[in-house]
Amino acid sequence: MQQSPATGLGLGLALLSAVTFATSGTFARSLIEDGWSAPSAVIARVGIAALVLAAPALLSLRGRWHVLRRNIGVLGVFGLLGVALAQVCFFNAVRYLPVGVALLLEYLGIILVVGWTWLVHGQRPRRLTVAGAAAALAGLVFVLDLTGAGRLDPLGVLWGLGAAVGLAGYYVLAGRVDPELPSVVLASGGMGVGAVALGGLGLVGALPLNATFGEVTFAGQQTSWLVPIAGLSLVAAVVAYLTGIAGARILGPRLSSFVGLTEVMFAVLIAWLVLGELPTVVQLVGGVLIVAGVALVRVDELREPPATTAVPEPVLAAER
Repeated sequence: MQQSPATGLGLGLALLSAVTFATSGTFARSLIEDGWSAPSAVIARVGIAALVLAAPALLSLRGRWHVLRRNIGVLGVFGLLGVALAQVCFFNAVRYLPVGVALLLEYLGIILVVGWTWLVHGQRPRRLTVAGAAAALAGLVFVLDLTGAGRLDPLGVLWGLGAAVGLAGYYVLAGRVDPELPSVVLASGGMGVGAVALGGLGLVGALPLNATFGEVTFAGQQTSWLVPIAGLSLVAAVVAYLTGIAGARILGPRLSSFVGLTEVMFAVLIAWLVLGELPTVVQLVGGVLIVAGVALVRVDELREPPATTAVPEPVLAAER
């Protein structure tokens, strides 16, 4: 079975999303190390991105306000789960756990996506998908190079599992949203909801809101705080969310979530190029396993469905 042009486009968008999402840690590090709290960095990231995309979102609707009204609930849940919950839980997890352990727990959301499509939509994972899941998760362990981790803080583990729920929600909602709702509207609306929710939690004292507005250290150089803020909001949010949502709408939640696993590999490479952190041989082996796992899922997706299965739902088009 040959790959359709739409599927190739979806893979390209999903990979671009993974690359741009992977830059967030490098940009955020310079802010957090110079006095920003993690929630403040997240609010700046998604809040600015939501404003940047507001005008294109309104133009893309072309006056079809009924589409927006029909999907208000979806926008709200996407913003709370895929944006606010995922990021808040992850940044809280790293307060109690090593970053690598927290990230691995978050990516258990990939398994939740497979379980969701199986239990809710009857899409039982076949052997290649199971093998791909095992290979990709094994690759994550190698890429994160988890060695000798001590006793894990139970509270940190709970935050990490919360981030996994948020990540699963991101992929499921992005892949099964109303095809009449433009991707840019979902991205802008979802990030706007996320920023408002996090800001509200900060105002009531549930989250720390600290920020400084001087020079920060980025990639070993002193620069304005606006540089990492621009990177976080425009590259790691606007481009990342737009391409991620569009890719998920073409590929579906299961395949796009596995392609998203490559974010960890790209994050390692970006840290090497920008921060001089050279990947180890173990991490490179992990990268190969991740790519192999994605390839197995891709092959499984391309296989003809058995004759006894229902006609598959049509592929959702990306933003026109």
